[in-house]
Order: sequence, then structure tokens, then C-alpha cells
Amino acid sequence: MAEPVILCDTKGMTNEEWLKVRMHGPKGNIPYTVGGSDVAAIFGVSPWTSPLELWLIKKGRMKPKEKENAAQLQMGHLLEPIAAYWYQAKTGNMVSDDTNLYQHADHPYALANFDRRYSRASDGEPGILECKSCTFHKAEDWSEDAIPLYYELQLRFYLAVADVEYGAFSCIWGNNPEHDLAMPEIVRDRAKEDLIFERLEEWIWSLKNDKPPTMADVRPKLALESLARIYGSSQPGLPTIEFPLKMEKPLRRIAELQTQVAEHQTAIKNLEKEMDAHSVRIAELMKTHEHGVLETTHDKILIDFVTKTSRRTDTKALKEKYPTVFTDVQKISESRKLKVTVQPA
Repeated sequence: MAEPVILCDTKGMTNEEWLKVRMHGPKGNIPYTVGGSDVAAIFGVSPWTSPLELWLIKKGRMKPKEKENAAQLQMGHLLEPIAAYWYQAKTGNMVSDDTNLYQHADHPYALANFDRRYSRASDGEPGILECKSCTFHKAEDWSEDAIPLYYELQLRFYLAVADVEYGAFSCIWGNNPEHDLAMPEIVRDRAKEDLIFERLEEWIWSLKNDKPPTMADVRPKLALESLARIYGSSQPGLPTIEFPLKMEKPLRRIAELQTQVAEHQTAIKNLEKEMDAHSVRIAELMKTHEHGVLETTHDKILIDFVTKTSRRTDTKALKEKYPTVFTDVQKISESRKLKVTVQPA
């Protein structure tokens, strides 16, 4: 394969400029593009974006959703040089910056820019380094050199664009580089690469021919969140939709499950009432003590009755004392919950 095309240097670009370049290239002459972070969404394995939502964004029919975790994303960006530093320190591989935007030599829609490049200490071979960070509870996804699939697809796409054989991650989640760092490496796999680009070609075809993808293989929670963003609020006054008979089975199942959920919630409330009734006498005995114990012949029963303090805004008082501030800081949120009711004929 030929060397990739260098389209431009992204250093110093504003986020708005970068998004524009990423969408259609620096000259604006690429109708549809695919970037590394798009690949997982196209395959339906992204935790954040469904294929249909991405498709509508690429078609210009929908704006990208606002980032709710902007501070977390900023933290991830700030941690990139730290992850790169420890990768170099621990592997001996020489890490370097690369701010160019590249275009695949054979697939002009495929664009990529890399967190870092590296040169292997063992043989001098070049590689692509992706610097990641995650919360502690996500660290298990990286245990024993495992790589989350959505990130693996991204890096394999980058190896294809850059035409290099090696790629690695440096993922950090704590302040101890001996334990809070994962650095798995992958080797280019042409068979997997062919499958990736076969799917991407289908994706580009769907954009050119206005054939949107379905939600068939998307995780239900993500699909519902995505559909809520795509269609927005319900519109009063629209006519009632007539469903075909083939939808009878799933609709009846939803109604059954809703009934079961309601029954379980009632059972939980009854159990909580009984638990409260038993707790009254225990609380009387505990008074201001935080811990208690009852020892039997075969075990111990431990009792905790600890005061926990939480701070919440008194919205009623805020509205009364500072009505203008209350209006300014209000955050409007919308939700739509599906309800199925079966009525006798």
C-alpha cells in the first residue's frame, strides 16, 4: 500500500475548525468521511453513539450531541502526555508527537490523526500510540492486556491509514504507574482490516445512496437514548399510529413486563414497610450509637446506624428568595417512557 496523504497540520486549530476539517477535509471537497472514533459506531459497538445517529450527523441532518462530560473529556486530554510519558519510560519505545491529519492512500474517505507515534526500541519499527484514561471501575476492561473492542477497531483503522504494522495503547486510571496503567500492543491483521474496510465501504455507500441504517443490532439502552436525541420531543395533536399485526407479540410482551415490574415494585414497598417496622425498636436501643452487635452460638449480627450528611439545594427557598437566579439555573430535561396497555375488545 502507498504512503498516506498528509492533508494538513491540525496544531493550533480551534475545536470548531477541527470538526469542520474532520467532516469534509481541509478543502471541504470530501463528501463523506470516516474518522477513528466513528468506526465503532458504524459497527454498532460504540458505548456512546448509534449507527443511525452518526449517519444523520454525517448527512448534516442532525447536530452532534452536546458533551455532558466536558470536564472528564478535558481531563482525558490533559492526561494524554502523562500516559505517553509512562509508555516511553516503561517500554523504552521512543514516543513523538504528530499533529498531521492523514488520508488513506486507497480510501479517500478514511481520515485519521493520532495521539502519538512511537518507534520500537527492539527493531526501530514505527507504531501508532493511543493515549487513553478511564475511571477506576473501568480498569477491569484493560486487565491482562485486554482491549475494549471499540478502541481496538479505532486503532486497527489507524494502522491501515498510516500503513504501519504496530499499534499500542497507554491507558491510565490512577496515580500509581506500577498498577494503574495498561499498555497492550497489537499487530496489524490484514484479515480484520479487510473486514473493517468492507463495512466502511458499505457505510459510505449508504450515505451516498441515502439508505439509513437500522437499530437492529444496537444495545437497547443506547438505541432508546439515540432515538430520543434523533426525534426529540413528542408532538401533541399528531394522528395515532396504526401498528401491523406482526408487532403484536413484542407489544404484548412489553405490557406483561410492565405489569411484572409494577408487581415487584409493590412487593419491594411492602418489604420496606416491614423492615421499617422491625427497625423502630432497634433504633430506640441504638440511641446515638453508630454500631451494635449481637453474638449467637454460631455467628455475629452486626448493626450499623450511622448518620450520613448530604447537601441538597432547597429549590423552594431559592425560588422564593432569588426567583431570577432560580430561573437562570434551571436545567430543562425531557424524557419519553413507552407504555403499552391492553384493552379488552
